[in-house]
Amino acid sequence: MNDDDLTTVLPTLLPRLWRFALRLTQNPHDAEDLVQRACVRALERRNQLQPGTSALSWLFSIVHSTWMNELRARSIRNRGSMDWQDEEIESFADPAAHNPELDLLHRQVIDAVEALPEAQRVVMVLVAIEGLSYREAAEVLDVPIGTVMSRLSRARLTIGQKFSVQAPAGTRKGESL
Repeated sequence: MNDDDLTTVLPTLLPRLWRFALRLTQNPHDAEDLVQRACVRALERRNQLQPGTSALSWLFSIVHSTWMNELRARSIRNRGSMDWQDEEIESFADPAAHNPELDLLHRQVIDAVEALPEAQRVVMVLVAIEGLSYREAAEVLDVPIGTVMSRLSRARLTIGQKFSVQAPAGTRKGESL
């Protein structure tokens, strides 16, 4: 990919980069700042984009590393304390098809994903929401593919447990009340 290709494709990828940044930061303003810093970094280092590498994966990697650097800086500034209040994440449900039950379910799923530990949440966003392959997610996060698979498995298990229906005490599988 040459310089012109990156400047051409970058604007088309901004919505996906912003969604990813929003999931990382949990704050629309921080997400905007993060995407802006990541785009500047990408344009400054466009010569590091290797031929055959997905521009989207490369940009996700830059967004992620920029965010991790920001978290480290905040941690140092706050002496290890990360006391901030984030605004509620926007739901991307279709406003034309208002369905309170569906809205509630969407909110519960988003809350469950947001409650995951950082490492699991990031993998879940990259694979389940952004559609990256395990290999691409591993490259973005600079971890082995097995780590991505393990984190995703634990994330799915945790979310599944939040939504599983528990049998009433004293009943066995196959028994009815």
